[in-house]
Amino acid sequence: MKETLKVQGMSCNHCVNSIEGSVGQLAGVSSVKVDLSKGEVTVEFDNQQTTLDQIKETIEEQGYDVV
Repeated sequence: MKETLKVQGMSCNHCVNSIEGSVGQLAGVSSVKVDLSKGEVTVEFDNQQTTLDQIKETIEEQGYDVV
């Protein structure tokens, strides 16, 4: 499954590393790509192992807002 989320508050490479690192550790996540210019995070994941809500929560725990 592939989803693209709008995320506010990302502004630098630290933000990219923070989100890619934390979401990438979730079970079933095969790919995480952050596009700073668009304010988007694209995630490919196995929805049998993790849910979109878990991914959103993980991003929000890093201090960013999923809209």
